[in-house]
Amino acid sequence: MRKKQFKAESKKLLDMMINSIYTHKEIFLRELISNASDATDKLYFKSLTNTDISASRDELKIRIDIDKENRTLTISDRGVGMTEKELESNLGTIAKSDSLNFKKENEGDENIENIEVIGQFGVGFYSSFMVADKVEVVSKALGEEGAFKWLSEGVDGYTVEPCEKEERGTAVTLYIKESNENEDYDKYLEQGTIQSLVKKYSDYIRYPIVMEMTSQVPDPEKEGEYITEINDEILNSQVPLWRKNKNEITEEEYNNFYKQKFYDYTDPMTVIHSKTEGQATFDALMFIPQNAPMDFYSKDYEKGLQLYSNGVLIMDKCSDLLPDYFSFVKGLVDSADLTLNISREVLQHDRQLKIIAKAIDKKLKSELTKLLKNDREKYEKFFSTFGVQLKWGVYSDYGMNKDGLKDLLLFKSSNGGYVTLKEYRDRMADSQNDIYYACGDSEEKIALLPQCETVKEKGLEVLYFTDDVDEFAVQMLMEYDGKHFVNVQKEEFDLSTDAEKEATKKKNEDSKELLEKMKSFLTGEVTDVKFTNKLGSHAVSLAAEGYLSMEMAKVFSQMPGAGDNMKANLVLEINSAHPIAEKLASSDDEKLEKYTKILYSQARLIAGLPIDNPTEFSDTICELM
Repeated sequence: MRKKQFKAESKKLLDMMINSIYTHKEIFLRELISNASDATDKLYFKSLTNTDISASRDELKIRIDIDKENRTLTISDRGVGMTEKELESNLGTIAKSDSLNFKKENEGDENIENIEVIGQFGVGFYSSFMVADKVEVVSKALGEEGAFKWLSEGVDGYTVEPCEKEERGTAVTLYIKESNENEDYDKYLEQGTIQSLVKKYSDYIRYPIVMEMTSQVPDPEKEGEYITEINDEILNSQVPLWRKNKNEITEEEYNNFYKQKFYDYTDPMTVIHSKTEGQATFDALMFIPQNAPMDFYSKDYEKGLQLYSNGVLIMDKCSDLLPDYFSFVKGLVDSADLTLNISREVLQHDRQLKIIAKAIDKKLKSELTKLLKNDREKYEKFFSTFGVQLKWGVYSDYGMNKDGLKDLLLFKSSNGGYVTLKEYRDRMADSQNDIYYACGDSEEKIALLPQCETVKEKGLEVLYFTDDVDEFAVQMLMEYDGKHFVNVQKEEFDLSTDAEKEATKKKNEDSKELLEKMKSFLTGEVTDVKFTNKLGSHAVSLAAEGYLSMEMAKVFSQMPGAGDNMKANLVLEINSAHPIAEKLASSDDEKLEKYTKILYSQARLIAGLPIDNPTEFSDTICELM
């Protein structure tokens, strides 16, 4: 018997297969099971078109056998098998895919639609050499009398010779490597490891995957004692939950699936189960959790949906399927349309993937819109947990996502509770030209702002922005239904009548010398000091002029390397109708300086900003008292 050599390019590829292409060695089991499933599919297909071929239920299964003593792991099927020529053709030339050829040859046959050919690259078989020193393939083809054995120890070549095999089908036997200090190969001879790998990668192969399992059961003859039983057990679920009709699945089944699959101890808040057909055909089963994962806001958190191809797990977290603003969504997508790379561990970034991602994004927005409309209480609970992500979604990518997300946003309001932008817009008076908002650490603190109090006294509603991203998000939105967003803490904001504005202007002109002195006492702190009539009963407040608001500057100040150029231009506003205005006008320069600094510190505290020297502030007040 002469050993045959792999072709030169195949030898090079085999070396790459063993050392480079696959990230995880455990993938070999997924590949071999997928090949066995394909062989069984081919038999099933042939039985549909040829009544002489039997495909009984007992035949349509895949078997795994462990022999610890001889260090072998065998995966066998009762599929179509391979002839001597097919063994040489399929296993002697790497990247030659018989499954792909089979699918191409039967295009147009209506029965082929029911066949889920998984292994279409012809390289997965060689992943066996990542864990095995030697691989033996014994196969008997459908309709053939004799069987043949293919044997190889890797890149040095292979042999093919006749052998004995009673049943049709293929048995792949791996002679598992010895463990070393760098790699534990013994685990691939353990029932528990094989069982968990089948569950992880091949749980939804449509045929039963059977293996002998050892278990301890109560001894029927001796109370309190146990005996060892060895029985064949089916390791896989076979029918994926997401491929069943929604009306056949109970809420409990969804909840149990989610908790087991994604390791959560609480039921999901919402389940989204859909089947999409058209440009891309795929099943999706997604869940919105009740709570954010423990590591959600850490750099270690990985977003993504599990990706299956015909029920076989390809990627545990495919980040390309979810935008960042939906990174909290858990779930999976199963599609046969994707173009996979040679190892099936990494997707080629093709058109189909983008189509699926776009469809998922649209579906999630649609389902959240329904939740907002039909179950406001649940939606508000969702938004309190994950709403910041949606706001960042509006802000990110230069507002590319704003149209799809703006109606999902909620903000706290001076009217009480959460409000959508549409609800705010619908409540606006015809004479109101803008959407008003104010920023702060909490609703309670914002409500006490002098500018807010004045707006509310006029019967107008104010949105309370308490998240760092809020103002950035609305700046990116720019407007909603023709109404622009206006920060009531900006210097240019003024709801006064023309007569009131004229009176304030005259007051500032008459007090020009006084205000210039006060400004000089605050050099580098404010860009101007002004009298105003916007503060109601309050004596003083800070306003920002220009694009950068106080809240935005506060956010930037927390970023490393932001620098002084990211400071807001502050204006100290003093209530012209307050007794303090007369006190300032009658003070000498020494007292005026002290009054000015006290008023500035008070204004900073009201605005939620820190004061540089609290001790000086306290001492000055005590001195004046």
